[in-house]
This record gives sequence, C-alpha cells and structure tokens, in this order.
Amino acid sequence: MAAAARPRRPGSVVVGVDGSDGALSAALWAAEEARLRGSALVLVHATDTDSLARYVFQAEIDESRANGRELLDRTAETVAARHPDLPVGRELSDRPPAEALRRAAAPSGTIVVGSRGRGGFAALLLGSVGLRTAATASTPVIVVRGHGGTRRPGAVLAGIRDEHDLGCARAAAHEALSRRRPLRLLHVWSTALPGGEWRASRDRLRDRAARHVLVQSRTARILVDEFPDLEIETEGEKHPSVPAALVEASRDAALLIVGGRRAPGYLGPVLGRTALALLEHAHCPVELVPRHGPGHGSTS
Repeated sequence: MAAAARPRRPGSVVVGVDGSDGALSAALWAAEEARLRGSALVLVHATDTDSLARYVFQAEIDESRANGRELLDRTAETVAARHPDLPVGRELSDRPPAEALRRAAAPSGTIVVGSRGRGGFAALLLGSVGLRTAATASTPVIVVRGHGGTRRPGAVLAGIRDEHDLGCARAAAHEALSRRRPLRLLHVWSTALPGGEWRASRDRLRDRAARHVLVQSRTARILVDEFPDLEIETEGEKHPSVPAALVEASRDAALLIVGGRRAPGYLGPVLGRTALALLEHAHCPVELVPRHGPGHGSTS
C-alpha cells in the first residue's frame, strides 16, 4: 500500500509591498499562491522608522506610517478585485523590511518578495531586501521573477543536490499537486572535478556518477510512495555549471524549488553560489526551502 502524502504545514503566505511595480506583481502572485494552498495572504509594509526615530521629526514618521497604511489598503483592494474570497491581512511595521517579513511569517509561513524593489541601483538583479530576506529567513522564501505566471508554464521543477534535499522535494510535490502540474526532479552534478580526480581511475569516476544517480532514484521512490496521484518525472544531468543547468531548465517551469543553502559571512548568513545565481537569473519564480540541521549546508 502506498504511503499517504505528508500534509503541508499550515501557514500564511506573506508578501512585502513597497509601492513598486515588482512588489505589486509579487503580491498578485502571492495571492494566487495563497488561493492554491487554501491559506491566508498577509501584506507587509515596513517603514523602518525604528532606526530613523532619533534622526527625523515625529511628523515625518507619522507621514511615513500614513503612506504605508494607504499603500496596504490600495494593494488589498487590487488583490480583492481578483480574489474576492481570499482572506487578506495587512501589517504595518516600523522594523527593517527583511526583519518585518521574517516576523510576519514565523513560525510556518512562506515569504514572497519581488525580484527588485524601489531601492538600489538599476544594475542590481535582485534587490537588497530580497537578498537579505532570502539569506536570513528560517521559513521558505519565494522570489517572483521571470514570467511569474503570465503564461501557462510546464512542470514544477525541483533541483535535488543530495539526500538532505528530501524536504525540498516534498515541498515541490505539494506545489505541483496544488497547481495540477507534473513534478520534475532534476539532479545536476558538475563535471568540473577537482584536480586530483582527473587522475583517478575510471572505476572511481564511475562510482562517483553512480552515487549521484542513487540520490535521484531514492528521492523519486520516496515521493512516488507518498504522492501516488502525482506525475513525477526524473532526470539526471552532468554539466560544467550546476547553476547554469538549473537556469536553463527553469525556462518552461511553473516554479523552481531548491534547498536554500546558507553559510556564515562577515555580516551574517550569505546565500550559496547556486541559490544566488538562481535568484538572479532564473526564468521563473524561485523558492528556497531552508536546509536545517548538522550537515545540511545551512546556518539558519
């Protein structure tokens, strides 16, 4: 008998709004995501006035808060026009944007941000708020970029690196079920071997490739048992660049989901190379699922 699929954890879909076109697109995408999940949507606007209180007049803080409430109301009205039955909450925060989003999503929500907000230079591919949120959140973070659902996409794509990405694969399975789309499990391993391995025997190189195939097959077998009604496609690929292969695979995907590897940095946690490349170059929305625990490549 097939195992029952694990239920998705309850939690709101939390989206940051700042008045930019990208944030509005992210809010509408998040509203559709909340509808598919059967959860509530929470709109968050952060004024960051806590850090400015000693430098500006109270009247300026009051104006910033009033403008924030007006923005939240306008965005809620736009969402309601498309999803009249969707529960929509509004949260105005005096904290920095990334902190406000993390607090609103805790402990089991999902954060959605646009690929670029009002701040920063036009040359930046991902805004500083999105980067900070993705690097520090302990809940899933979705960056809405690429087509963002403006056309009918294909499968939900899950990038599988190793055995610690089973949670990521399960999250992708739930997303595929809610969208009634197939799930595509893609395991990519780099052909750029360390110098010493170029001199390794053919048997050692064959064993290395077999280990990568085993990761994919084990993950697929577990998901087939847990999600018997889901169409699952599996694919393994050798490529000189893992990020480049996943970016190319995202062209026709509804959503790309990967494990959000984070490492300690001088100023706090930083994203891994693959995660950062996908958030900046993928052709579809990207969801980072935190990898918790020893050996999972994450400090969050």
